[in-house]
Amino acid sequence: MAQDFKPYVDPKTNMKELTLPPLILGAIMAVVLGAANTYLGLKAGMTVAAAFPAAVISMAVLRAFRGNILEENIARTTGAVGEALAAGAIFTIPAFIIVGAWDDMALFSANWFMATSLLMVGGVLGVLLMILLRRTFMEDTSLPFPEAVACTEIVKAGQGGQTGAGSVFAAMGIAGLIEFFKNPNGIPFIGGSARGAFKLGSNSNGAFPYFTPEPSPAFLAVGYIIGPKYGAITAAGGIFGWLFLMPILLYVMSLQDASFGTEINTIVTNGDWQALFAGTASFDGLTELYNENIKMIAIGAMIVSAFYTLFRMRGNLVSGIGRSFKSLGGAGSAGTDEIRTEKDLDFRLVMLIIGLMVLAMLGLYMILCGSFVVSLVVTIVMAIMAFLFAAVAGFLVSIIGSSSNPISGLTLSTLLIAAGLLVLLGMGGGYLEDGETMSEQMKTGVLAVLGVATVVCCVAGVAGDMAQDWKVGHLLGGTPWRMEIGGFVGVIAASLFLVSIITLLHKTTPGGIGGDLLPAPQAGLMATTAKGIISGQLPWELILMGAALAVGLIFVGLPSPMLVAVGMYLPFPTIMAIFTGGIIQWIGARIAKKMGAKDDKDLENVSNRGLLVASGFVAGEALIGIVLAILVTANIKIIADPPAWFGMKWVGGVVIVALAAYLIVSSLKALKK
Repeated sequence: MAQDFKPYVDPKTNMKELTLPPLILGAIMAVVLGAANTYLGLKAGMTVAAAFPAAVISMAVLRAFRGNILEENIARTTGAVGEALAAGAIFTIPAFIIVGAWDDMALFSANWFMATSLLMVGGVLGVLLMILLRRTFMEDTSLPFPEAVACTEIVKAGQGGQTGAGSVFAAMGIAGLIEFFKNPNGIPFIGGSARGAFKLGSNSNGAFPYFTPEPSPAFLAVGYIIGPKYGAITAAGGIFGWLFLMPILLYVMSLQDASFGTEINTIVTNGDWQALFAGTASFDGLTELYNENIKMIAIGAMIVSAFYTLFRMRGNLVSGIGRSFKSLGGAGSAGTDEIRTEKDLDFRLVMLIIGLMVLAMLGLYMILCGSFVVSLVVTIVMAIMAFLFAAVAGFLVSIIGSSSNPISGLTLSTLLIAAGLLVLLGMGGGYLEDGETMSEQMKTGVLAVLGVATVVCCVAGVAGDMAQDWKVGHLLGGTPWRMEIGGFVGVIAASLFLVSIITLLHKTTPGGIGGDLLPAPQAGLMATTAKGIISGQLPWELILMGAALAVGLIFVGLPSPMLVAVGMYLPFPTIMAIFTGGIIQWIGARIAKKMGAKDDKDLENVSNRGLLVASGFVAGEALIGIVLAILVTANIKIIADPPAWFGMKWVGGVVIVALAAYLIVSSLKALKK
């Protein structure tokens, strides 16, 4: 079947490809898009595929240098991998902070070098392992690669002069401006979510909390991208947690402790919402109560949902693993091809670098574990897991796209295997009583578990992204070995910056990682699971409640129980903003049909234009948020003492309406093309 395939650029055509401009642009995009997705992932627990904005930016910028389609392909491949590495980073690196194993990852500190090395080794391994598997995925025409095909069509359309770059950059500017006037480190004129509580009857127990959506372009964009169906499922989790379980908890606590009920009544009557959520000297506050109870239920649901996701895809998983071993057996001949579009990097070089990366894994694990024997066993097991999960990630991306790559499920599987293995090898620390701090042995065990999970998580994320990006290049007629070098450049560039970006956001955001503004749900799940297994401190009753909830959702046929669990874990204003974004997409599609969208192709054009705008929203808000965080670290405050009337909540509502209108109008312009 591969013999009949004709790429967009003929294999016999020789064009400039692996030149300095696309590599430099790609490296910059890898850092910028990686930073944007790090910001989004820590706040919303999700990342968005970078292939589309990377493709558009590559076309727009390289035309100034008279770049051709293959140079644009190199820049996109190099740049898009930053998002994939960011996904691996946000799922694991913040967990070191959440469990208290590390309190600082300052630039060039020992912790910074360790975290950066874990990301770099995992990312490079992801590229290397996908090189071994590339032919299998590229040549199998039964694999649909939905996002790769869509991205290819955008690139082809761009050859006619319509790149869509204006939509991306305009959206970035709008989102950045809003973030500047909303962020506490900027000029906080725009208020955030309004929150409070009410009671039904003067003698009722407890209270019923309420929230408005967060006026965030990035959160609205996430909802627009995932659509109304999955936005509603995510919102259902937040509603269940905050508007069902939380009132029950407050009611029961008020019945058990009259003073607690009196405190709630007084606070709600006085309208002191800061005290209600943050707490007082005698009252923990709703946020802490939610974190200690409802979030534990959410974690139990996440664990079951992660394994259910893998189980539901078991047929594809088995097929992917089988293809991988078959591909490995024939990989040695990859370097003998004469056709340009089939040349990989030399197989011997690839295997040599894989060996070096495995040795690097062993060295890192020895530093974390302090035991050569334990490190050797774990390295062997994790090297095998890395190869299998690279195959799994690549196959899943070929079916459902990189936006739906279940990295969290693969990482959790790795973490549980690693934790169980380390406990069996004597790295457990016994039982940790409430209020006790972790012993050095426990801390070492948790560090080792998280370090192991970080490498494999990055392997899965990068391997899946490479499969998708290289498929785009395959369809366009790119040269594999040149794209593979681009993957290495992107991984190395992003890995050198991501840890510092995570540290910067942690240090400059009130509450830091794990707080309301940076909840980092997947990292919280990894931290809780790793610490709980090593220390024996998991609140199993609440976790089993969450597991039972997930089983019930599976039984009723819910498409994605994981989204319900994530909805329970994230702050409710964030969830409502994501849900609102999904509704915006639904409204836009209905208007498009009434305006004359004739078929699915027209609706797809509208959706793609909206996707570009949404990607710009994510990047714009994230970049300004990071710039403002940098200013804080330099002791630069744009406005030292904001007026009392700043932060008006109704302005946030106006912003949401304006953003909705902009998204809809911008996407509908595609009908006129």
